[in-house]
Amino acid sequence: MELEKFKYDNKIVKYFAIATVVFGIVGMLVGLLIATQLFLPQLNFGIPYTSFGRIRPLHTNAVIFAFVGNAMFAGVYYSMQRLLKTRMVSDLLSYIHFWGWQLIIVAAAITLPLGLTTSKEYAELEWPIDIAITLIWIVFGMNMIGTILKRRERHMYVAIWFYIATFVTVAVLHVVNSFEIPVTAFKSYSWYAGVQDALVQWWYGHNAVAFFLTTPFLGLMYYFLPKAANRPVYSYKLSIIHFWSLIFIYIWAGPHHLLYTSLPNWAQSLGTVFSIMLIAPSWGGMLNGLLTLRGAWDRVREDPVLKFMVVAVTAYGMATLEGPLLSIKNVNAIAHFTDWIVAHVHVGGLGWNGFLIFGMLYWLVPRMWGTKLWSTKAANIHFWLGTLGIIVYALPMYTAGVVQSLMWKNFNAEGFLEYPNFLETVTQIIPLYMMRAIGGLLYFAGVIIMAVNLVKTAKQGSFISEEDAEAPALEKKKIVGGYWHNKLERRPVIFTTLVLVAIVIGGVVEMVPTFLIKSNIPTIESVKPYTPLELHGRDLYIREGCSNCHTQMVRPFRSETERYKGEYSKAGEFVYDHPFLWGSKRTGPDLHRVGGAYNNAWHLNHMYDPTSTSPGSIMPPYPWLYTDHINPEATAAKIRALRRVGVPYAEGFEDGEATRQLKNQAQQILTDLKNDPAKSLETIEGYAGAKITETSEIVALIAYLQRLGTDIKVKSTAQNQ
Repeated sequence: MELEKFKYDNKIVKYFAIATVVFGIVGMLVGLLIATQLFLPQLNFGIPYTSFGRIRPLHTNAVIFAFVGNAMFAGVYYSMQRLLKTRMVSDLLSYIHFWGWQLIIVAAAITLPLGLTTSKEYAELEWPIDIAITLIWIVFGMNMIGTILKRRERHMYVAIWFYIATFVTVAVLHVVNSFEIPVTAFKSYSWYAGVQDALVQWWYGHNAVAFFLTTPFLGLMYYFLPKAANRPVYSYKLSIIHFWSLIFIYIWAGPHHLLYTSLPNWAQSLGTVFSIMLIAPSWGGMLNGLLTLRGAWDRVREDPVLKFMVVAVTAYGMATLEGPLLSIKNVNAIAHFTDWIVAHVHVGGLGWNGFLIFGMLYWLVPRMWGTKLWSTKAANIHFWLGTLGIIVYALPMYTAGVVQSLMWKNFNAEGFLEYPNFLETVTQIIPLYMMRAIGGLLYFAGVIIMAVNLVKTAKQGSFISEEDAEAPALEKKKIVGGYWHNKLERRPVIFTTLVLVAIVIGGVVEMVPTFLIKSNIPTIESVKPYTPLELHGRDLYIREGCSNCHTQMVRPFRSETERYKGEYSKAGEFVYDHPFLWGSKRTGPDLHRVGGAYNNAWHLNHMYDPTSTSPGSIMPPYPWLYTDHINPEATAAKIRALRRVGVPYAEGFEDGEATRQLKNQAQQILTDLKNDPAKSLETIEGYAGAKITETSEIVALIAYLQRLGTDIKVKSTAQNQ
């Protein structure tokens, strides 16, 4: 049979690999900064662009989409060409994909510190960037599917299955979750509200972890681990069971992030059941990876590539056992909203994703530059630094999570909360936050060693931009006989369609009833839309990333209703929340019942100097709220956008009446502040060096905070008529 000669494109792989290392360093540096801010809040340097709430999403986006995303593309472009025995279908599409993705990352790095955010976890980027992500993802998909269609290898290897599932599912997740109504060029409101928004977001959020951080890396594991071990995959049939059960079950598990919230109980139960079922397919993948090393364990002691990959697969197994356990309600009641979840996420991120990326890079770079690794010893040092870093990071956070939960829930012999002041918990775990930062520093030091090692490796070799290859052309012949899955692998279009069907079913079953059956979200007559001033304040709350540290969801526990002095949160209270702001972590107390709990002067002092009202607080000050001003002229666009998504503002309300109400409510707050016996307003104005007026941002934020949770007590003043 005549062989066709062609060349693999290593240049695109090199570009993505370089971007992986660069953005890995940047993302982890930001992570170190925010970890340190939790015990040294002054490290935001008194400026808005480096405050915790704004750069925490910068860290998650940089690590997930810049570091892990670029690594995924590097591995996919390298492995896909060799598995399909063909060059990518279009060099142009490859480079549009690369440069488009980097521009998206740069846009994120600019907009997030500026406070341009949707606040939705892992989906914080505003609508123009969402559109860019969609377009670039389509480019990636066209390039991948086109390459599969022109392949020279009849069967699609298991890694390709996972790449297809990644492309299809991430596309569906991103598009559905990104339905939003633009207000300005960089401001939008979610199409969904309250409970529905929370369900859609965590359907997206959980499965972004599943199909961006897990399935593509399982594909990379199925390619690079056998290559590094020089062993075939342990079981082809196990990989089939693992793949189809994983992608079908994963999509149902999102509601386990919303246990004990206002989400309907049936949806919570579905999330729990499918999350527990996930143990089987997840461990099927882990065992298939580890058993592939049979007969090669003696090499693990010496080969840093195999060391990284073994720990990566083990961390995957640990994280995918812990995740389902955390979805059991009794366990979730202890761990949720605590630092336990931070530990869980980072075991997966640092161990599974990070270590697999490091192993892949150590394997890839010497081959693409036609040389050997510059220093095996340095790679081994990196391995031990990274492993120690994960341990020193995770153990204190697990401990902090247990401490937080026990202190939050502890009642004394008289039946009162033992620690009624939330800050008592915070101050108790500050030493653990310090240890976490040390763990992150160790891990980061290993990454720097790797970067030096890879640069030195490249310098001692010569880059092979176009790698020669040859393979027989794919014969077009009728498929007769063979294992059923072999037949399916020969039909990539049908395969891709079945993947789409498998991942859509769970989302449809969970979301459609929540949208169509009104009894899922009982309405509350006293709940009204936000006033214009409260709306501006809510947008400031979103801009400053307050939901990164504060939840707005009082769960139906006695410890919470007593601590936050109000009823547990009801689904009907959130019907006008675009987006929802329930949060996922309590570094500070829950705020859903904060309205009326403190006077206006308390909030005025607290935002300027948190320690003046809460000694020992690790919350940073927000001095810019006292010098910067809202734009009342933007009110009309906000009202119109919210009316389009169903908020019942009266027609024409924005044409004058909204501005009048805004000024009246602001003036009421200012009058109250001026009448404060402690003269807080005069004192703060002296510190801030600026006069606080009706349009000062702090006034709008106070209005919003004083509204929270008051609708089911008494009707709020200055309501929209």
